[in-house]
Amino acid sequence: MECGLIMSQQLILGKTGVTAASLLFTALSNDCRVGILNLLRNGPKNVGEIAGALKIEQTMASHNLTSQRFGKTIEYTLNRETVEPILRLADKHISKYAINLRTCKTLER
Repeated sequence: MECGLIMSQQLILGKTGVTAASLLFTALSNDCRVGILNLLRNGPKNVGEIAGALKIEQTMASHNLTSQRFGKTIEYTLNRETVEPILRLADKHISKYAINLRTCKTLER
C-alpha cells in the first residue's frame, strides 16, 4: 500500500510518503521559516509586520507561505489544522527529551 499501512496504530509510510515527510522536515529545518510560523501562531500578519518582528528581509518573510490578499495587502496565515499541531508536538518533544536546548548559549543568535 503506497499511501501507508496502519498497523497497531502506527503509520508505516510508503516510499513516496517517506519522501514527502522528508520534504516537510527539510522545510521545517530552516530557522527563519520556523520563526515565521511561530510568529503567525498569534494571528495573521502582513509581510512588513513579519519582517519587522523577526528583523529579516521582506522577500525572506514571504517565501513559501500561504497568503490571502485583502485589497493591496497580502496577509500571511498559519495552517492551524496541520502546522500548529506540528509546532506543539515539537515543543512537547523538546520539553521532554531535549530541555537543555532551551538554555543552550550556542544556539542563541
